[in-house]
Amino acid sequence: MTEDAAAVRREVLGDEHVDRSAAAASEFSAPWQDFVTDHAWGAVWTRPGLDRRTRSMITLALLAGLGHQHELGLHVRAAVGNGVTAAEIREVLMHTAVYAGVPAANTAFGVAQRVLAELGEPSAVRDESA
Repeated sequence: MTEDAAAVRREVLGDEHVDRSAAAASEFSAPWQDFVTDHAWGAVWTRPGLDRRTRSMITLALLAGLGHQHELGLHVRAAVGNGVTAAEIREVLMHTAVYAGVPAANTAFGVAQRVLAELGEPSAVRDESA
């Protein structure tokens, strides 16, 4: 695993997630963690041509479209950290619905709303007084 790749993974996903993934790795799965770090975070996320905001938005669309909601929450947090606004996340998911399907986007909206509410995003919190 390269140092640059590990640094990018930590910068985007946060120390807590990376440390938790490393702690959960076994002799069996540790090579997989190294592979993901080197290839996703080193070979792809460090490439020139797209900034992290754009990569985050693309990642959200792909995870939502492919139904990978278990990874989506993590990447909603990462996208916010990379400067993507709640309004932009909404637009990414609306766009995803047209090209990947309403059920996938509907599930993604639920995940994104939960994470954005946890992050204190006012637009993601339902007004219970109405």
